Amino acid sequence: MLRNENRIIGLILTSITFTLTTFAMIISLTVLVILIYQWYRNRIKKEDKITIYLCIHIYLSLLILAAIILSMNIRTLLGDLTGQSFDSLWCIFSGYLALNHISTVYMAFVNQALYRLVRIIYPRYQYFQSLKFYTFLFIIEYLCGFGIHCVIIAWNGVIYLTNDHFCYASFTNLLAVVWAAFFAYLFPCSCPMIIYIRITRFLRRQANTVTLVTRQRQDRDFLIVRRISIILGLLLILGIPAMIFILRFAITGDYYPLTLRVSWLPVAISVAGLSVASAYCIPQLKSTIRKVFQHRIAFISGVVPLDRTEM
Repeated sequence: MLRNENRIIGLILTSITFTLTTFAMIISLTVLVILIYQWYRNRIKKEDKITIYLCIHIYLSLLILAAIILSMNIRTLLGDLTGQSFDSLWCIFSGYLALNHISTVYMAFVNQALYRLVRIIYPRYQYFQSLKFYTFLFIIEYLCGFGIHCVIIAWNGVIYLTNDHFCYASFTNLLAVVWAAFFAYLFPCSCPMIIYIRITRFLRRQANTVTLVTRQRQDRDFLIVRRISIILGLLLILGIPAMIFILRFAITGDYYPLTLRVSWLPVAISVAGLSVASAYCIPQLKSTIRKVFQHRIAFISGVVPLDRTEM
């Protein structure tokens, strides 16, 4: 249980994280509902279907991660204010679930980067541009993530944290936390960066040897890659404070009581930012959302004058 100054600071940090996570959930759920509805009504162009399908994976992953973080925040707030304990097997399982869904969010962006890599550099490989392939890939990645993080069970890696009132990987267990940091953050975060660097180098080499039409398409691809760099920046921010605290503990052996609360704040910022930035940076997604709101505005504009006439 936190005391004195740390308790007040902890409450402030948790409250901010709670607010940002709630915002992220609302945005993610709204976009997800729009995409599923548009997909169901067949209002998505055939050439955009793979991109939108990958966006559905992204927003579903963001929504689930935001829900997990929100449940942690609620337990933390209740524990701080009432002293209630949430130590249970479900709590331990939810800690593993949180680790797995952090890597799931990253892998959703890896899949999107992989699709762009195949479409731009290897367009002949049609199977790797199909819904079937990415559905299968998503399932395999999710199962592999669970398998990788279950290794931590042998090290008692996820425990109930009395200062924070939820279960997660303890920073004092260096073996478990380094394993989790590598597979939930470093590896999946580096994959899209490597892929987009490869795409950028390819487009630059091809810039002077293609037709005007192809060059215009490549310019659009360059623009998308530049915008997606914003997303990659948010993905990086997500884990930087946690990595700093891991290094701090490894060097000094000193564990700061508010380590996890400080670490979860940039995660909430990143999730909230990703939910907004993705809608701006992915043209097909931006176009789909814009059409829905334009249709809604046109519908309201058409109904209101009629009501006034009838009055």
